[in-house]
Amino acid sequence: MSPVPPIPISPEMPVHVLMSAHRGTIPVFLRHRMRCVGCPVARLHTVRDACRDHEMDLATFLAEIEATVAEGEPGRARTQEEGQAT
Repeated sequence: MSPVPPIPISPEMPVHVLMSAHRGTIPVFLRHRMRCVGCPVARLHTVRDACRDHEMDLATFLAEIEATVAEGEPGRARTQEEGQAT
């Protein structure tokens, strides 16, 4: 069985999915004073919504998120198939 690819990052990705799949992104949210970590609305908000609400440039934020994920992060990144980790 071949490994399942990591979950792709997009502006339409729910914030809680991003932070769950890529734990290393949590400090990026905190560094920008985005109060998404632990927020109950994170299940409903997309990355685009969060950037809009926190007046953060979407392209800049996504570039930082993607760089963080590419560098590797503490913990394991989840894949699309529940229970598998990379």
